[in-house]
Amino acid sequence: MLLKPTAMSAIGFCLLVLVQVAAAAAPNDECDLPKELQHEIASKYPGRTLVSVSDLGEYDKGLFQKEHGGSCPGLAMVDFYGDGKPTLALALTTKSVAKGKTELVLAHQVGTDWKTITLEKTDGPTAVVWSEKPGEYKDVYGEKKIHATRPVIIFCGYSSWAILYAWTNNRVAKIWLSD
Repeated sequence: MLLKPTAMSAIGFCLLVLVQVAAAAAPNDECDLPKELQHEIASKYPGRTLVSVSDLGEYDKGLFQKEHGGSCPGLAMVDFYGDGKPTLALALTTKSVAKGKTELVLAHQVGTDWKTITLEKTDGPTAVVWSEKPGEYKDVYGEKKIHATRPVIIFCGYSSWAILYAWTNNRVAKIWLSD
């Protein structure tokens, strides 16, 4: 009689260990790029990788996770141009640089190809990216405002600066939300 409960406990323990190992080995789907875009980024931006949670300092990591949950800090999907075609805002980092560099790249799928443009380059602590809803946004200085009819992109270096990008009047408009 004692053997049955012990065997059941051992089987339960083994199943628990297997589930934990499988979960630990699972890829971070939040930071996965489409295969065609991965190739484009690797060839056009060599030595750069998508910012991940592990690239952030403890304080920045805590802020990002509090505000954005399990989202990828280097990737935001946004209908930036309002054409319904896949558009991704990417924060790419260069880890080999002692000081650190982050580049904001906008990738827009046109047909089967991805067109990329660099919107910003920064030095210092790793920056993150996310999108916000359309609306009216004012700059930190109170001098400019943007009325965005489409979702916007926020590129942010926590505790330092934040820049908003919007597609207005057939061009990219930019304002500083904090400096």
